[in-house]
Amino acid sequence: MNIPLDQFEQIIDETILKRGLSYFKKGYVTEISEIKNGKYEATVEGTEQYDVSVKIKNNAIEEHQCSCPYDMGPVCKHIVAVIFYLQQDFLGLNEKKSTIPRTKKTKSVSQQVKDLLKAVSHDELMVFIEENCKNNKKFRNIFLVSFGHLTKNVSKEFYQKQIKSILNTAAGRDGYIGWSEMKYVVKTTEVFLNNAENYFNEHHFENVFFISTALLEEFTEAFQYADDSNGDLGYFIDASVDLLSRMAHENLPKELKKEMFNYCISTFKKGLFSGWDWHLGLLEIASELAGNESEADIIINSLDTIKGSYEIEGAQVSKLNLLRKHKDEAIVQKFIEENLSNTSIRNEEISKAYENKNFERAIKLSKDAINCDKKNKPGLVKDWYNWLLKVAQAQNDTAKIIEYARFLFIDNFYPQKDCYKILKDNVPAKDWHSFLEEIISEVSPKTRWTYSELVRTIYIKEAWWDRLFEMLKQNLSLDNIEQNEKYLAKDYAPELIEMYSDRIMNYVSRYVGRDHYKTACRYLRRMKKLDGNNKVNELIETFKKQYPQRKALMDELNNV
Repeated sequence: MNIPLDQFEQIIDETILKRGLSYFKKGYVTEISEIKNGKYEATVEGTEQYDVSVKIKNNAIEEHQCSCPYDMGPVCKHIVAVIFYLQQDFLGLNEKKSTIPRTKKTKSVSQQVKDLLKAVSHDELMVFIEENCKNNKKFRNIFLVSFGHLTKNVSKEFYQKQIKSILNTAAGRDGYIGWSEMKYVVKTTEVFLNNAENYFNEHHFENVFFISTALLEEFTEAFQYADDSNGDLGYFIDASVDLLSRMAHENLPKELKKEMFNYCISTFKKGLFSGWDWHLGLLEIASELAGNESEADIIINSLDTIKGSYEIEGAQVSKLNLLRKHKDEAIVQKFIEENLSNTSIRNEEISKAYENKNFERAIKLSKDAINCDKKNKPGLVKDWYNWLLKVAQAQNDTAKIIEYARFLFIDNFYPQKDCYKILKDNVPAKDWHSFLEEIISEVSPKTRWTYSELVRTIYIKEAWWDRLFEMLKQNLSLDNIEQNEKYLAKDYAPELIEMYSDRIMNYVSRYVGRDHYKTACRYLRRMKKLDGNNKVNELIETFKKQYPQRKALMDELNNV
């Protein structure tokens, strides 16, 4: 976001502007210096200390960055405070005939740190780290996480203790970890995952197991007392489960493999992750680790205890995979036939029947699925019709192709195939237009202001521009005009210009704010592309006369 120093108060959100001004007036901007020509660094005090950097060129902020966690807009209050400082004190832009004072260029903070590390002795550094570890919990946590793996006595409990310390340090007085403190949690805990990845690449799988299970347990519990609106906890859990899953595919030592298997089974039986996706996910990892029929039976017995329709379907798929690995074919087929109501299992069986050209079975399975799902799972019906269409095409059954493609063309919002083309290729040319008219009559909305995207698609496919234009006239909105513009511009440019004009006038009268003004001006530019320069100029003059107090609108109009 480019910010002119002499106009920044008109550009930045008013609330952020006021907070930044308050910080500036309280003297929170400190240690400001010009690092190189046009680039400044500053420290802004507050509840915490944040680093701000800005780059100025041609009296405008070209680049800006702050170390705070604010992400609700392009500029935070700390950057605004620095802009006020630069604009009023540092650059002296409000003083007439004054030159721009510059402080002596200094080294960047990172370079100063490098220089000091070279100058400080080993003993001094040790004393510094020891003292800060005693007095600063966050520093101690970062230090232990970064280097704790160098100790020989590591275990899951070792890592759990460190993670608990991080979470406890981030928690407020009420024991809750707020959104702002999650940044510290993420930054500190990220080191664990980096170490785990390094251990994985070096085949030190025991340490990977310790870190992954520690993260999995502590972060699952943290959902109860932390703000995870950014999905940070979920990220670490997913990464931990992924590490365990990848480990299950490696050639692990026998003892570690057994330990992992037992962990997956025991946590499932204890319900440690009950209610979360990884509750069943750990059994899938155990399935990969199972080396014999006895271990497979342990997993199967656990899978049979799962309740809930969604969870049961996933458990059935996992069970089928285990049966295929460890049981004979008769048991496998019996299980399949008993569980064809499972969407994944049925879909796999239809696919297998189709590939084997057993079309009779594929048709029967698909039709049974339609009857099974049309009431409680109507969204799945299109999938089974797609199989029926595929079979009909393989059999060159024109009547069935038309029947199934017509259904999917009308009722399938996200089609797997171009059913319009399939219909046009199979419906006799002499019947095509009457066939389309039947569809249009069937799907046309009964109320005037309801927009039928399917009918619009037909008009576009057939290049029926007069009918598309009539539909647009009955459903006028800026968005609809824009969507249909490329099809109608050749024959209806003057009409589109008038439509745009009326809707833009109405839009500007109803909405205020820079974002809305940008939207209105975007449509003005579309009018220009339709050769509507004169009408655009008229609108701009009208807006300037009617709304002279809207400075942001005037700015945007000047850029049209």
